[in-house]
Amino acid sequence: MTDHRASGILLHPTSLPSSWGIGDFGPSARNFIDFLSSCGQSVWQMLPIGPTGYGDSPYQSLSAFAGNPMLISPDILFKEGLLSESDLENIDFSRDSVDYANVIHWKQKLLSKAYRNHVEAPEAKLEHEYKAFAKKHASWLDDYALFAALKEHFDLKPWTEWPEELIKRRAKALKKFSIKLKDLIDEHRFVQFLFFKQWDDLHEYARLKHISIIGDIPIFLAHDSSDVWSHQEWFFLDEDGYPTVIAGVPPDYFSATGQRWGNPIYNWNRLEKDGYSFWIERIRLLSEIFDIIRIDHFRGFAGYWEIPASEETAINGEWKKGPGAKLFHCINNAIDGELNIIAEDLGIITDDVTALIDELGYPGMAVLQFGFESMNGSDETSFLPHNLRKNQVVYTATHDNDTTVGWWNKQSDDIQDFTRRYLSTDAMTIHRDFMRAALSSVCKLAIFPMQDLLGLGSEACMNRPGTASGNWQWRFTEKMLTETVKEDLIEMTRLYGREPTHLLKS
Repeated sequence: MTDHRASGILLHPTSLPSSWGIGDFGPSARNFIDFLSSCGQSVWQMLPIGPTGYGDSPYQSLSAFAGNPMLISPDILFKEGLLSESDLENIDFSRDSVDYANVIHWKQKLLSKAYRNHVEAPEAKLEHEYKAFAKKHASWLDDYALFAALKEHFDLKPWTEWPEELIKRRAKALKKFSIKLKDLIDEHRFVQFLFFKQWDDLHEYARLKHISIIGDIPIFLAHDSSDVWSHQEWFFLDEDGYPTVIAGVPPDYFSATGQRWGNPIYNWNRLEKDGYSFWIERIRLLSEIFDIIRIDHFRGFAGYWEIPASEETAINGEWKKGPGAKLFHCINNAIDGELNIIAEDLGIITDDVTALIDELGYPGMAVLQFGFESMNGSDETSFLPHNLRKNQVVYTATHDNDTTVGWWNKQSDDIQDFTRRYLSTDAMTIHRDFMRAALSSVCKLAIFPMQDLLGLGSEACMNRPGTASGNWQWRFTEKMLTETVKEDLIEMTRLYGREPTHLLKS
C-alpha cells in the first residue's frame, strides 16, 4: 500500500445500477470508476466476488477461486456477439434491490445461451483465449467445473447428499460423471472464462483511472464448496463428509450467543505438510486480480473459535491455535512481489493477534462506530479518532454494520451527546461528520460505504449478522449521485490531503 494518504468507497458490484436485476462488470462499473476518479478517490473496495450458494452471501462461496457468474455483464456479451438483442428484451427487474431467485434463474439461462452460441459458431480469438485460460487455471477450474455440474445435476443438493461414490470421490465415479456431464462441465469452464475476461478488462480500466481495487476474502470456506469436496483431507470432517467442528466467534458486539458460521475448520497440520499449497495458490490468484487483499477474520490465523458441530449456538466453543506467521512466510517465499494485505482485526483481539499483525506489518482496521460506542479515549485499542494509527485503515462502517445514519438513530442519549461534543457538531448530517473524522485521521487509508456517502438509513443496510434472509440485496441508482454529493466529496478529500498523487502533480 502507498504511503500517500488516500481514500475510497466500499461498494459491492451487485449494488451497482443495471437493467438486469443485479449490478455487474458492465457499463455501470466503469461509470463508478469514473465517479471515483473524478472525486479524487483512489480505492474501490468490494466484498468477495466468488460464486454464492444458499443465502446469497459472498462470504459463503462455492469456490475459493472461481468468480460469481451473476457479475458477468449481459451488455458486454451482447457487444461481443455472444447474445442477440432479442435475448435482452422484455426484462423487468427491480432497480432498487436484488431479487436473487429470479435474477439467478434468468441469468443462468442467458449464460447457457452465450455458451451454446460460442460452441455453434466459435470466434477464433475468443476460442484461443478460452483454451489458454482453461490451461492456466486447470488446478482449480477442473474441480470447480465438475463440482458445479454435479450440483446442477443433483438439483443443487450439497455434496454430502450426492451418491456415496461421489462423496468419497472414487476415481471410477468421477470418470463416469465427467463423461456423462461433459457439455455441462465445459459450460461452467466457459462461464468462468467469461467472468475473468470481463474482470480483467474492468481491472485494467481501473488502473488507467488510477483506482486500486481492494478484494475481500473470508478466512474460512463454505462446507458446500468445490475446495472442501475436492480436498476433504484438509478439514476436520467425519466419514460422511460432515464437519465435526465448525467456525464462528464467541458472544460479541453483534450477537449475545456469538456467531455460529458453520464453516469447516482447517486441519492446519495437514495443510502444513502439503506446504500450504492451497493458501499459496489462493493468494497468488487474488494478488493477480486485486491490487490489495483484505482478509476477513484475520485473527483466526493466530487463534480461532472452534465449535462442536452439534452445538446450536457459538457459546460452547474454545480457542484453538492457528498457523501464525509461518503461513505468511511460506506464501511470501512462494510468490514474487510484495503482498498488499489488510488484516481485518475486529472483534476479540488478544496479545497473540496483535503480535502476529505487528510481525507481518499488515495494516489493521478501525471502525468509527465502535469507537464512539466506547464513549472514552482511555483504551489504546479504541477506535476513537485520536487513538488511531497511521498503519490502519479507518472505516465509518463496514458491510456488517448498520449505515451511520441508521446507527445514529439507534444510539442512547449518552452516546449521542458524547459524539456531538467530540465531533463538535449538531449531528444533522452525521454521516458527513463521520466521513470528516475518517478523512482527517492519521490513517493512511480511509474507507466509507456508499450508503454513508449518500446519507442513507437502515433500509440500505447490506448485511445484518445473525439474520438468514433479506441481506446482500441493496442497490443504488445513478440519480443518487447528485452534484452536491460529488462536490462535497471532492472538497473533503482535498481538505484532508487525500487527493491522489497523479492529480497533485498535474
